[in-house]
Amino acid sequence: MNKQRLSSLKERLFFTARDVAYIYNIALPSAHVLCSRYMKDGVFIRLKKDFYVLDSNLERYGEKDFFSIANMLQAPSYISLMTALCFYEITTQVQPNWYESISQRRSTQFDRNEFAFKYHRIKSELYFGFVRSDTFFIAEAEKALLDAAYLVSLNRYSLDWNSLDTKFLDISRLNDLMTPFPDRVKKIIAERCRI
Repeated sequence: MNKQRLSSLKERLFFTARDVAYIYNIALPSAHVLCSRYMKDGVFIRLKKDFYVLDSNLERYGEKDFFSIANMLQAPSYISLMTALCFYEITTQVQPNWYESISQRRSTQFDRNEFAFKYHRIKSELYFGFVRSDTFFIAEAEKALLDAAYLVSLNRYSLDWNSLDTKFLDISRLNDLMTPFPDRVKKIIAERCRI
């Protein structure tokens, strides 16, 4: 592999066969073959169809890099649930190399090597309450808790309520964000957060 071309890929958080075709100045079908070959050799890691990272880049990736990758693996999506609660230091439960997101598309999971990306689908009217931070989208702390409570109410998520330190939550903001959620979610939040 040409070192100059490889360094072009090293500068990218992730890439596609189209990126490889451009950098190597080859046809797209040839780029797919090249990606497949380097994936078998362990140079590329395929996270999903036509979505790759360099294996050598993984050791330098930080939490925020993985958040950006999570946003791009399934778009639109934003980091939420325990991943966001851990980011905001609302929970004592740490999930190393496990990135949970909320999406408007189907629920799915991408597992690769020592990390995993999990996506939970919610109704479009509940897809709000997130901010752009650096290069990724993440739920506000209060919205991450509401997303979790919503999925718990549907029996699609398990949450260790005892690991949460709710004193860091803005109760006024939590109440504002809670308005469009079903009553069963409001009841869960009222009981668990004592508000």
